[in-house]
Amino acid sequence: MSRKYFGTDGVRGPYGSATMNEAFAWRLGVAAAQFALTQGAKVGSAVILGRDTRASGESLERALAAGLASVGLQPISTGVVPTPAVSLAVRLEQAVLGVVITASHNPAADNGIKFFGSSGIKLTDDEELLIEQLLPATAPADGNYSTRHLSYLDASSLYKKTVTSLMPMITLQGWKIVLDTANGAACATSRDVLTQLGAELVLIGNQPDGSNINAGVGSQYPEKMAAAVKASGARLGVAHDGDADRCILCDERGDVLDGDEILTMLALQALREDRLTKRTLVVTVQSNLGVDAAVSAAGGRVLRTQVGDRYVIEQMLADGATLGGESSGHVICADVSPTGDGLVAALKVIEVMLATGRPLSELRHGLKKFPQLSAALTVREKKPFATLKSLPAEITAIETELGAKGRVLVRYSGTEPKLRLLVEGPTDEIVLRCLNRLKAATRADLEVL
Repeated sequence: MSRKYFGTDGVRGPYGSATMNEAFAWRLGVAAAQFALTQGAKVGSAVILGRDTRASGESLERALAAGLASVGLQPISTGVVPTPAVSLAVRLEQAVLGVVITASHNPAADNGIKFFGSSGIKLTDDEELLIEQLLPATAPADGNYSTRHLSYLDASSLYKKTVTSLMPMITLQGWKIVLDTANGAACATSRDVLTQLGAELVLIGNQPDGSNINAGVGSQYPEKMAAAVKASGARLGVAHDGDADRCILCDERGDVLDGDEILTMLALQALREDRLTKRTLVVTVQSNLGVDAAVSAAGGRVLRTQVGDRYVIEQMLADGATLGGESSGHVICADVSPTGDGLVAALKVIEVMLATGRPLSELRHGLKKFPQLSAALTVREKKPFATLKSLPAEITAIETELGAKGRVLVRYSGTEPKLRLLVEGPTDEIVLRCLNRLKAATRADLEVL
């Protein structure tokens, strides 16, 4: 049975829609609490709540907390914190669940709710399905969600102390770094950690007002970061998304590095030092084939999963790997955290720079990308692929033509009304031609907005 409300990263949608409002948040809180009790949690067990800087976050948190409390669990708010801080707090406080109210890289008009289990790892598809099956039919008619049962925890300080301990305090003295926190959850935490480690910071996206999260800044819009690096002479730039579980970098020349380049850099250095667990890197089907070539040439192996950082984490756990992630900038360093952490990823890259004495502009060349193009088409309806005619036929034709020299990936986004197209091949010209064929076939089958 497929899930109705949960996508690749929790429940997400425009605030005020049928599945992203206070009544639905209360119902989700009730269902999550009942799920936890069926898994062995006791009445009174703690649930850690965190949120990003969206204006809608506080009221959604109150409603969700009221739903949790109505079944007998103890909701504990951490306020505005990065997603990995909630994962850490769940483990340190021995909570039964963690909940983050965030729509990640989406615009401020959206919001979302995602869950972590007691180990600080995101829930599986099957566990999310169980929560959906426990959803009560209605919420209280008066919409009065009391916060009298809500207590508070300074998870921000816990997180900063943990991450700061990864390096000696003056490690980054003399380093100038551009930091773009997307007007999101890491505005204070990433700034404070890097400053404590000695870095001089140029700040972007550090003035959240409830409506400007991800607005032209952050990991989705790295242009300002790149320009600031070039203008200030910084050694690198670091950009997060709204909940700071992603990291996108730029080198000292202002050229942007994506998650594939970061992961390859970390994997190659770990292989050189013989400390890449199982000599394995886990990525998704979205990652460039050049990752496989680079890691294999260095004596490692690459495993691939479906798109979604939690599927990467599940594969890492199953195979005993400790490094994995996505081209979008989710980087999981399981020796530090069981979930994506944008700040930890940046510090791990800085460690490679320190160990090798080489700038990012040189280190990034460990990955030689195959020619690749992608597109995201907004569609009115996500029709099942089995009902389409032109697109499946075109995919098969292109795959046959490319053979072992390329690949095609077509999938619906799990969090947005979009169809994502990706083509890799032997030359830029061939890749562009194939992508245009896929676009035309999509328009023949679907209404593209």
